[in-house]
Parts: sequence; structure tokens; C-alpha cells
Amino acid sequence: MIRHIVMWSLHNPADAPRFKALLDSCANLVPGIVEFGVGIRETGLDANIDVVLVSSFTDSAQLDAYQSHPHHKEVGAQLGTLRASRHVLDYAR
Repeated sequence: MIRHIVMWSLHNPADAPRFKALLDSCANLVPGIVEFGVGIRETGLDANIDVVLVSSFTDSAQLDAYQSHPHHKEVGAQLGTLRASRHVLDYAR
């Protein structure tokens, strides 16, 4: 199993709900997605990023299929205009 975690800081934190909706549209792109959750910063809770994706894939081939999927690429292009920074950690579980 591969865990895929991505965190973003946005140019405008008010765009987080839109950012989340775009990410959520990728939740079922490939059959190997085991877990897919998107969280956004909430007032009153500690955070130094605006959006996080925590997902798991059956194997690296399914993660690759997800990342190369045309819809994922389209969403990524839209997200790129909203983000100030991006951090990724993929690891085997």
C-alpha cells in the first residue's frame, strides 16, 4: 500500500473550499484508491497550511495511474493557479 499526502498553502485562503471541491472530484478516478480525504484549515484549530490530501493506493502502479489520469492533470492545472506552495510525501505502508 502507498500513502500519498499532499499539503498546499494558497495565495488566498478563502479559495480553500473551491480547492477542496476540485480535489474531491478526483476521489474515484482509479480502482486502486483505498482512502481519499481532503481537509481544509478550520478557525480555532492549529494549522500552517490551507489544504491537505491524505490518500492511499493499493500499489505504486495505481498511484501512477491516478497521477497520469487526464482529469487529475486538468484539476492539477486549475489548482496550480491557486496555490502558493505544495509539499508531497509518498511512502509505503
